[in-house]
Amino acid sequence: MPNVHHTTADNPNAGYSPKLCNEDLAPTRQQRWTWYNIFSFWMSDVHSMGGYVVAASFFALGLSSWQVLLCLLVGICIVQVCANLVAKPSQMAGVPYAVISRQAFGVFGANIPAVIRGLIAFAWYGIQTYLAANALMLVILKFWPSLAPMTQDHFLGLSHLGWICFGIMWVLQAMVFWHGMDAIKRFIDVAGPAVYVVMMCLAGWILYQTGLDGISFTLSSKTLSPSAQVWEMITATALVVSYFSGPLLNFGDFSRYAKNMNEIRRGNRWGLPFNFLLFSIVTVIIVSGTQSLFGKMITDPIETVSHVGNSVAMAIGLLTMITATIGINIVANFVSPAFDFSNCSPQKISFRTGGMIAAVGSVLLTPWNLFQSPELIHYTLDVLGSFIGPLFGILLADFYLIKRGTINVDALFSVSQEGPYWYNKGFNPKAIAALIPSVVVCLVISFIPSLHAVANFSWFIGAFLAAGSYRWIARNDRVENSDTLTKVITAHQE
Repeated sequence: MPNVHHTTADNPNAGYSPKLCNEDLAPTRQQRWTWYNIFSFWMSDVHSMGGYVVAASFFALGLSSWQVLLCLLVGICIVQVCANLVAKPSQMAGVPYAVISRQAFGVFGANIPAVIRGLIAFAWYGIQTYLAANALMLVILKFWPSLAPMTQDHFLGLSHLGWICFGIMWVLQAMVFWHGMDAIKRFIDVAGPAVYVVMMCLAGWILYQTGLDGISFTLSSKTLSPSAQVWEMITATALVVSYFSGPLLNFGDFSRYAKNMNEIRRGNRWGLPFNFLLFSIVTVIIVSGTQSLFGKMITDPIETVSHVGNSVAMAIGLLTMITATIGINIVANFVSPAFDFSNCSPQKISFRTGGMIAAVGSVLLTPWNLFQSPELIHYTLDVLGSFIGPLFGILLADFYLIKRGTINVDALFSVSQEGPYWYNKGFNPKAIAALIPSVVVCLVISFIPSLHAVANFSWFIGAFLAAGSYRWIARNDRVENSDTLTKVITAHQE
């Protein structure tokens, strides 16, 4: 058994390098999250405007209802399996994604995946805040129509009222985040279920207006050949996985707080296949009903709610959608950069500071301008997937195939040149060598028009390419006889 330094109970972080550790990055000593907290995490992630649009769009691919639902179920089951795999190392060690990446990339090399993931969240945080601000503006104009002139003049591409709404949403999200992970946990425990109430009420209102005869589970007039149907089904399945790829990669930021893997597996089971399928069915009822009621298929939930005649009901619905968007934004795009940027300079950048860097940066990006260019958004999504897939592949290949499920937690916070994660001056050249060509291949696929159909699979291509190449490059580093090794050495589990 290797000689591994044990932390003491009096000072569990004693001996950890200040260059690598602060209170937020250190192994958590309070793993109290249950399956319901994990379930709520996925509810907040699924029940968003983006999730609604994705689920609704699949029913317009020209596939029958059972084919679409099968694609959704298969795709979300793949996400479930991947979430369980990603969760294990962080739950074992009690550390976030940025820290667990040190095992593969080196104690300093982990800043590479951390910054990449942080910048991805950077952009999406601004876009989601902008979408929520639009919903808030609809509520304000509904009750105070005299404010409409404030939407005429623009500054940096956003109206004056738009700036006010964006500022309000920005502050609300920052307030929740500022109170730490306990406040975030309480918020997402409420946000996800609240959206279900509104969605069910909206579906009930649609059914009341149209009757069962007005609901069709085939929302497209396209007729596809058998081969085209198979391709669309495969594409739809891949898109489900790609949509969740961001939160999936940094799922360890949340699984670190779980009591054990059984709680995580149970939370993933209820939060993904069951929850997503039910959400999809409710979504298609609403979308199909809009086609019967308004003569066109509306895939934007904000627009659908705005058609409700009762002003109070509309306001409640929109405010709930806003709450849901705050939930997913904090879960997917605030917590991640908070840990990721903190990882770059633990003593100077705390969890709160890291999150605020992302929040301020999201304003500087002026995301409303980015969102108004569909072509730019399309390439942005492809580029993000090109980075996320390889990072995911290397993380899993290193933990399961090279390290064979072992973690030396104390070494994650050590700058000793004798440490197992020091590699070469704190960087693992083998992980970097697997990452760069995998990303390049995916980027090439994304930017060549003739390969556009394959670009939807960039996450899968990147993940398998990076995992395979890293497994081959690092084959001589593979841990043997893992049963005789200590799985986790950390005070919080003693």
